Amino acid sequence: MKTLPKPISEIYPFDNHYLEIGGGHRIHYLDEGEGEAVLMFHGNPTWSFYYRNLVLGLRDNFRCIASDNIGCGLSDKPQDYPYRLSDHIENAVELVEQLKLERFHLVVHDWGGPIGFGLATKMPEKVLSLTVLNTAAFLVDEMPVQLKICRLPILGPLLVRGLNLFARPAIFMAVTKPMETAVKAGYLFPYDSWKNRVATLRFVQDIPMNPSHPSYPVLKDIEVNLKNLADKPMLLCWGLKDFVFTDKFYEEWRRRFPQAEAHGFPKAGHYLLEDAGDEVLELVRNFLLKDGKGRD
Repeated sequence: MKTLPKPISEIYPFDNHYLEIGGGHRIHYLDEGEGEAVLMFHGNPTWSFYYRNLVLGLRDNFRCIASDNIGCGLSDKPQDYPYRLSDHIENAVELVEQLKLERFHLVVHDWGGPIGFGLATKMPEKVLSLTVLNTAAFLVDEMPVQLKICRLPILGPLLVRGLNLFARPAIFMAVTKPMETAVKAGYLFPYDSWKNRVATLRFVQDIPMNPSHPSYPVLKDIEVNLKNLADKPMLLCWGLKDFVFTDKFYEEWRRRFPQAEAHGFPKAGHYLLEDAGDEVLELVRNFLLKDGKGRD
């Protein structure tokens, strides 16, 4: 693993942990604090860095675990890995099993939604609560043109892996507030070469838009089994200026989970924790603490 430059490590001041999953690949994760576990799953093209301030704000009361998906962040980036939704869910299950987590709160964003809910629908008895940030865990029939272009044969790999025209534009397009230099560097640090951007492309290619796609039945199964989580406390926090996970997704979550505590942020984009981090941290902390008593 490359050493994080000082400007990044200063805002991501955590000990690094690793575990080996099936196939001999190493997953990197943060493990900070004590108490009830709060398990966080990130999306594409981010990594556990996205949750840094949430971890800092919660670790006095909770055990905060934020993993990097295979191919992302400080985890291994194998070039011949399948990088399918089913693989990421299996890795999440193995993470829970290896860490011997009896119960956990779940926090998800972007691809972390189908990964985290894939985990949750496999072991609903372990789930204490659900915090959902700009994501989906159900099938959709719309895709922004930017993503369609990145999925094109030949052109897609050139743009995403060759020119970094997925992770790099995201540091501008996924926020409404300009990022500080160190924050930009933090998001881009793991994705500095063709080789290291393999998962960035594979995630885009793995979006299941029709029944013939290998990940379509996996996501469909998650969608069908969301009903088994209907009794779980849910917090919805949404950046309403997200051009990918638009307010239509927000309203769909509210329709499926009418009991959820829901908060929309009209001035925040896809990277909600960058645009409205302090407000979301307060909401998440209060939701998890439940008036300082925790959740049984």
